Amino acid sequence: MAAPASVVDVETETRRPDLDDGDHDRFAHYVPKAQLNEALVMGTPVIALCGKTWIPCRDPERFPICPTCKEIKEARRGG
Repeated sequence: MAAPASVVDVETETRRPDLDDGDHDRFAHYVPKAQLNEALVMGTPVIALCGKTWIPCRDPERFPICPTCKEIKEARRGG
């Protein structure tokens, strides 16, 4: 029997504005680190903890953290 999956490490990143509209464009989002690394190399889309899908391309330090992603991350860490 396989061991249960553990909580993934996450990094922040932002998205290209031409892939989606709405408030999510104004935030940096949390995504699994392995997903982010692959996306930065290959230019593939990532899916944030909140469900947002985009191709990382901006400096995440310029944006506030998505409140939904932050809430999900904190819940996974136990507070």
